[in-house]
Amino acid sequence: MSQALGRGLGSLIPKKNMESVAVGETISMTTVLSDADRVFHIDPQEISMNPYQPRHNFSDISLHDLMDSIKEHGIIQPLVVTRKEGKYELIAGERRWRSAVQLGLKNVPVLIREADEQKKLELALIENLQRQDLDPVETARAYERLMNEFNLTQEETAKRVGKARSSLANSLRLLELPLEIQSALSAGRITEAHAKYLLGIDNPGKQMVLFKKIINQNLSVSQTLEETKRLGGTNGARVTINYADKDKEEKLRTYFGTKARIVRTSRGGRVILEFYSDEELGNILDKIEE
Repeated sequence: MSQALGRGLGSLIPKKNMESVAVGETISMTTVLSDADRVFHIDPQEISMNPYQPRHNFSDISLHDLMDSIKEHGIIQPLVVTRKEGKYELIAGERRWRSAVQLGLKNVPVLIREADEQKKLELALIENLQRQDLDPVETARAYERLMNEFNLTQEETAKRVGKARSSLANSLRLLELPLEIQSALSAGRITEAHAKYLLGIDNPGKQMVLFKKIINQNLSVSQTLEETKRLGGTNGARVTINYADKDKEEKLRTYFGTKARIVRTSRGGRVILEFYSDEELGNILDKIEE
C-alpha cells in the first residue's frame, strides 16, 4: 500500500533545492527546480477533465466570483495535471480550469505529475475535502468510490484521506438514506444534522414521512430529534456505528467482489449484495453455490 495522503496537496508543492553557483570570484546560492517541480504554462483547451473528480455540483455564483478574481489577479495557484496521450488530464483545480476556459485564457499555470487512477481519485478527493468544496453526499460517494474501485477497507481509506474511521463511517451511512433525501441534502434543503437524525429511523418509509414533514413544516434540528423519537428512532441508533458489522461487510465485499451492506432492524436485519450486470449476478450465485 502506498503511504497515506493525509498531507493532502502539500506533497504536490514544488520543493526548492539550493545549488552553489560561481559568479567571478563570488559563490552564491541559487534556487534550482527539477522539471517535475517547474510551473509550466499550457493552453487550457489541451487539458481534459479528471474522470475521477468526486465533485459534481459547481455554484455559478462561486465560479463567477473566481472568474472576477482571476481577471484581476490571474491564477495564483497552479493546476495539477498529468500527461495523457500527448495532452494533459486534470488532477486538481477544476474550478480554476473551468473559469479559465470560460474566460478564454490562452494559457494557465500547471504542475505536471505522474499519477495512476487511484492517485488521481485520492488527490482530487483530498483537494476538495481540504477546501470543503464537496457536499456531504458527494463526500460519502467519493469515499465509497475510493473503497470499491480500489478494494480498500474503511481503515485504509480513512488513513489515505486523513480522517478518523468513525468520521468516515458516519459519512458513508448517509448513502443508506433514500435517494430523494440524499438529493435534498446535496441541494441544501436539509442539513447534515437533519440527515443524521433521519438515520436514527431504520425504516425507509418512516424516514420519508419525517423528511417530508421537515420540508413542509420547516422543522428545526431539535424538532426533528423529537419527531425521530416519536417514530421509534433513538439518539443511540443515530450515532452508534457497529464496527463488527462494518468488518463483516468488508469480508462480504471481498468474497463476493461487489458492494455489500448489513442493515440491522429490531428483529434481526438483512444482507444486501449489489450487482451491476447479469455476469456479476452469476458470479455472486456461483459463490453462494460454493
